[in-house]
Amino acid sequence: MLLRVGGLARSTRLRGGAVQLFLPRCGRGLSSGPPPPQDPEWTDTVEYLDESGALLSTAPGARPAVPGADATILSGASAHPLPRPAAAARLAALALRHRSGAPLSAALSALPSAPDPPLLLLAAASLPASDPVPLISLVAWARLQPWFVPSDDLSSLLAARLPPATHSSELLALFDDTLGLPDPAAFPKTLNAVVSALATHGLLEPAFYCFKRLRDAGFKGLETPAYNALLSLLLTRGLAFKAFEVLDEMASSGCALDEGTYELAVPALARAGRIDAARKMFDEMKQREGVVRAPAGVYSVMVDVLAKAGRLDAAMGMYREMVAVGHRVSTAVSTAMVEGLVRSGKLDAGMELWEEMRRGGLRPNFGLYTMVVEANARSGRLNIAAKLFADMEKAGFFPTPATYACLVEMHASAGQVDAAMRLYHSMANAGTRPGLSTFTALLTMLANKGMLDLAAKVLLEMKSSGFPIEVTASDLLMIYIKDGSTDLALRWLRFMGSAGIRTNNFIIRQLFESCMKTGLYDSARPLLETYVAGAAKVDLILYTSILAHLVRCQDESSERAIMDILSASKHKAHDFMCGLFTGPEQRKQPVLSFVREFFQGIDYDVEESAARYFVNVLLNYLVLMGQMNRARCVWKVAYENKLFAKAIVFDQHIAWSLDVRSLSVGAALIATVHTLHRFRKRMLYYGVVPRRIKLVTGPTLKMVVAQVLASLESPFEVSKVVLRAPGDSVLEWFKKPIVQQFLLNEIPSKADVLMHRLNVMFPSSAPDVRSLSFPRSLGMSR
Repeated sequence: MLLRVGGLARSTRLRGGAVQLFLPRCGRGLSSGPPPPQDPEWTDTVEYLDESGALLSTAPGARPAVPGADATILSGASAHPLPRPAAAARLAALALRHRSGAPLSAALSALPSAPDPPLLLLAAASLPASDPVPLISLVAWARLQPWFVPSDDLSSLLAARLPPATHSSELLALFDDTLGLPDPAAFPKTLNAVVSALATHGLLEPAFYCFKRLRDAGFKGLETPAYNALLSLLLTRGLAFKAFEVLDEMASSGCALDEGTYELAVPALARAGRIDAARKMFDEMKQREGVVRAPAGVYSVMVDVLAKAGRLDAAMGMYREMVAVGHRVSTAVSTAMVEGLVRSGKLDAGMELWEEMRRGGLRPNFGLYTMVVEANARSGRLNIAAKLFADMEKAGFFPTPATYACLVEMHASAGQVDAAMRLYHSMANAGTRPGLSTFTALLTMLANKGMLDLAAKVLLEMKSSGFPIEVTASDLLMIYIKDGSTDLALRWLRFMGSAGIRTNNFIIRQLFESCMKTGLYDSARPLLETYVAGAAKVDLILYTSILAHLVRCQDESSERAIMDILSASKHKAHDFMCGLFTGPEQRKQPVLSFVREFFQGIDYDVEESAARYFVNVLLNYLVLMGQMNRARCVWKVAYENKLFAKAIVFDQHIAWSLDVRSLSVGAALIATVHTLHRFRKRMLYYGVVPRRIKLVTGPTLKMVVAQVLASLESPFEVSKVVLRAPGDSVLEWFKKPIVQQFLLNEIPSKADVLMHRLNVMFPSSAPDVRSLSFPRSLGMSR
């Protein structure tokens, strides 16, 4: 017979306000047997009633009944204990029914028997994981009971059930409570669960805070999943240095690394530049038991990092190993390898890998196509670049302006006009705006090819694209000038003027000098007038270069044109030249004073070299004009102003010398005559006779000076670069009347002895603009 026992007991004393049920083996309706002995712990009598309320039996009771141990349920005539799963289910049912608050506490406190920690754990585990509130309330109530004992299983279960997104404070409180226990090392599952839960749900600061607390406390029980979760979170947030800190702690604590750890650490070390450490860990991963092969992602990162770091041999080895272990190489890995090889200058190896990739069925992406096309173009393989460019368009990739520009510029640099212009028009038809470098390369190519009309068309298109064209047009003008294409340069300058494009005075001067060099004097004068009108100052060097052209000129009409150009320069040296050839009545002062006045107005700090150049050319001109006296005055004043300070050396009674190696022909002749006159005066008037006299001429002027002196039967002996003679012999030579006349600027009447022979042996030449030539004829009159 089944008896109702719950809620039917009557007692005068109840412990804790709850009815404690216990079923003895006696009374009516029960199985036969002796009644249970009287236990001193039993403090009251329990009456068992039937459904009608009649008394069935009585038995001692009023002590806590232990589920699973005390017989508290009658089934027929048998008494059975309440199963522990049923008691746990009762706890769980109460927690689910009341969820939280005072009703739950009252219901749990009214239980017929107090739960124990294992029963609490069993009840907590049976609660649904989707709703953590009943579990939190149940554990909170249990913590206030005297029978509660903290356990790692219950705490870890609670940590695993709490969602960090909404209960992070409860997790941190659980962590703090656990760490505050006398022996926190006995709760490894709880601490691991808290760290893993926080890290897995992206709570970086709380997770790393817990990690640091555990590290500072000397806790060595963190397991690999917790470390992996923390590593993954730190690397996701870009905190690689913190991840390496966690990795070092993991190694120092003796925690084993699993495949997930290697998958996180190896790519992170490689991307952070710690390539050697990444390779070492990669080798450890391959040798570790349980790791069949490294993941494809790790291989990809290693190949990419090694290729970009320039370690191409190691990258290629890793690439081959990746293929050998059975991984399918991705487009990104192939791109990294090809890019690394191409950028390091190994274009052949890169193209071999490119073909291997194509044979393997991989479709190159846009970036790889662009890089390969540009690399082949820059290396001069224009045919291959053009083929790859066509393949790129067929594959549906629209070339970038940079790719177009690279191809156009490389074809232009190679001088392939047709291909460059075809690409240029294709670029324009595709709606791609050429850049400044593309226009510059095209125009430079057209200028070098002399295609002036086409260059003008492209330049105007460049202007319509919004680019400034003044500098580019001037650069093209300089190309024509440097190539010696003076006619094209003049045509281009006229085009620039018609298009309203101005150039700078430097280029105008360069074109003027080019016109002077080619004899286009009629075009040179307007250029010089433009130069002067543009607020540019004709310096002494430019004026002297024009004068040098006059010295070499042999055509009378050209001489008039050059004289007009000299006049148009408006330089003060031209006024000096005009005054030098006038008489003393117009000058109103002697020649020597006039020359000294001009040279005093020169700023030698700035124009010393220009003044030296002017003296050389002027003396050439004066000798050709037969103006020996004026030439000697110019030399005398130039020497006084120390333009040729080291030309004359008096070494007491040992040696006197004259060095004319840095002088023009006319200047060397005048310097020789003037200096020998000084030597003669010092030797005859003062009686000072040196042991020897040297004329240092160098190989160029040696024959000129030697011929002049040989006609006067001089005692000077000619060597490689020096004319030398004993002082006594020179003294006797100075006493001859013809020598005296020669040194006093009285030229002998036999002009063929000196001038004609010099003209035959040293004809005029036409070297560079600023070089000095031999005199055309010392005896020619103007």
